[in-house]
Amino acid sequence: MADGDGLERLRGVVKRLRAPDGCPWDRVQTLHTLKSCLLEECYELLQAMDTENLENHREELGDVLLQVVFQCDIRESQGKFTLDDVANAVCDKLIRRHPHVFGDVKTDDVAQVLKNWENIKKGEKHGNTERSALDGVPPTLPALLKAQRTQAKAARVGFDWRDSSGAFAKVEEEFAELKEAVDSGDRAAIEDEMGDVFFSLVNTCRFLKVDAEDAVASATAKFAKRFRAVEKEAAARGLDMKACTIEELDALWDEVKRRQREG
Repeated sequence: MADGDGLERLRGVVKRLRAPDGCPWDRVQTLHTLKSCLLEECYELLQAMDTENLENHREELGDVLLQVVFQCDIRESQGKFTLDDVANAVCDKLIRRHPHVFGDVKTDDVAQVLKNWENIKKGEKHGNTERSALDGVPPTLPALLKAQRTQAKAARVGFDWRDSSGAFAKVEEEFAELKEAVDSGDRAAIEDEMGDVFFSLVNTCRFLKVDAEDAVASATAKFAKRFRAVEKEAAARGLDMKACTIEELDALWDEVKRRQREG
């Protein structure tokens, strides 16, 4: 099979599914109904990317690609644009925003590349002086990822700490303000300050080259693994966890934690 045959085959399959005599389900789908499908497929792809299961990774990439081709077919049927239009548009954008590769600009500095990228993006908006450096951060991103993307965009225009010490100091400052809010009993203030603590922690992650979303996901997975092991250990000893004291549960937790580290 020649390069591109697979993509053309997929386009043909989608058109057949959406044809008048095609699949009843596929024919009634709209851009609105496909939103949940796309979101689910993206999360499944993210999960596959964390494993070494190549077959699963390939399958999930295909599912996301299907969503792209499906939406393009809907727009094509409306006379708006085609899959080729989408592919050519992203090629044009990549070439335009990489003058250090396709043009005469010379730089090997990643930070400079990102700054150039943002400057080029601004120029693409046809002189829109109200454009913000934060534009382009999808409002529907998960909260931690959205915070990290927002901070990174602000940093590209110079709004940033000089080094990680500033980020660490901000965490301590925000945590102290959270304690004050807790002492006051003001629920609105507690929520506001808790948000600031999370935001400052995400900023510290960015300085330390740690993906905040991945870090919290990993911590959650680690907790779940240990908690399940505690449940099994309690059951093996004939213990009802609801009837155990926190000290007894904490002792079980420490024992499981030690075993997992040694194992």
